[in-house]
Amino acid sequence: MITAAAPFLMFQGDCEEALTFYAAVIPGAEVAALMKGPDGKVAMARLSVAGLEIMANDSPPVHDFTFTPSTSTFLTVEAEDEVDALAGALGEGGKTMMPAGNYGFSKRFAWVQDRFGVSWQINSPS
Repeated sequence: MITAAAPFLMFQGDCEEALTFYAAVIPGAEVAALMKGPDGKVAMARLSVAGLEIMANDSPPVHDFTFTPSTSTFLTVEAEDEVDALAGALGEGGKTMMPAGNYGFSKRFAWVQDRFGVSWQINSPS
């Protein structure tokens, strides 16, 4: 029996910086837990975003891969200007996959990859 499920973000040394950034720019987000290992890197952390718990750490081994936009966190906001604000903040220093606009399926939608390589889709359905 599965007792819990959560997305997991694996960083290469900048986990704490990324989670602190998310907590600062995403309204209501907070770092719910952060435990460091003896090396000072994040051994395990939890970020809470609108009731979703996202687990994260700094991977002990270095990998040949990083994040891909094929997996993203989808944020739904109330107002169209929130799409622009979040896309601007999260996309700063990163990459815009779809700039904020009306794509037919939504009045205001944006898709960005942040400076850490994590992908975010931001949507205002109204």
